[in-house]
Amino acid sequence: MNFYENRVESDYSYAGNFKRYKTFNFMGYKKTDSDSSNHMQIVENAVRARMQLQGYRYTDNKPDLLVSHKIFYDDLLFKGYNQTDIDVWLASGKIIEEEVDEETGEQKKEYDPVRYNLTKGTLLVVLIDRKHNRAIWQGYASGLLGNKDFNNEAYLKRSVRSIFDKYKVFTEGYLLTNGQQPNKTE
Repeated sequence: MNFYENRVESDYSYAGNFKRYKTFNFMGYKKTDSDSSNHMQIVENAVRARMQLQGYRYTDNKPDLLVSHKIFYDDLLFKGYNQTDIDVWLASGKIIEEEVDEETGEQKKEYDPVRYNLTKGTLLVVLIDRKHNRAIWQGYASGLLGNKDFNNEAYLKRSVRSIFDKYKVFTEGYLLTNGQQPNKTE
């Protein structure tokens, strides 16, 4: 199975204040028997590098975002959402308030739920707004265990990179402060 044949998806919360987030840290996790001792550290290091590349600063003091990550070793039925790419949605300036149906407790129609059958070895990365205690973005790559390179560090790093290719959000002003020119398509 080729790496690029794996399913890589993401979705986000319309309530996320993506322009406000500047700092991050990781949630602690309890190691299970199925976790390889270094898989989780490789993933965490790759996530840290990518977040910093996008202008986020790592901090222990009240980070804006908490990062959670987990590898699921079995097949998984997963609920995601069919949405416009996050960068397109953010550029549109469209604000959608998250509403919950009081009778069913389900999110109202702004979200278009999709069920995914994810195959063995799904890497899930979730960004959580620490202040509001809610997930604002999640990205996932499945089928990693089907690849003979699963235990290869470079393969796991590419998996993280493919997930974060879906999170096209840089901290406000980061590109301008690093010598990039603003996008003049307006």
